[in-house]
Amino acid sequence: MQDDYRVPVTEGDRIRAGLAMQMIAMACGMAPDRWGERRRLGLRGCRARWLSMYLTHVGFGWPLERVGHAFGVNRATVGIGCRWAEEARDDPAIDSLLDRLEQAIRDLCEAPKAELAP
Repeated sequence: MQDDYRVPVTEGDRIRAGLAMQMIAMACGMAPDRWGERRRLGLRGCRARWLSMYLTHVGFGWPLERVGHAFGVNRATVGIGCRWAEEARDDPAIDSLLDRLEQAIRDLCEAPKAELAP
């Protein structure tokens, strides 16, 4: 049996995708520890992962393919999640949440990097 094809993902991309996942996890009250597993999630877990993908896509301005690489899924899966998230923004609570999280990601990423002494 042949291994799945995997594209190498940079550490920076993993950190940024992880940030989006942690932010959604905090907002939804769901631990993201199983979101990356290659098995079916429950509906809540699936929607939380979709929101994480969407937040990564819009917050960092990444194309769907790059988001897919960071989350270990294909571009089509990210597209489905982003379409769902766009439709979910019709709910004022979700729209407000995503606006706040997008701004937080931008603020954090635009801040100067902290230089830690050795």
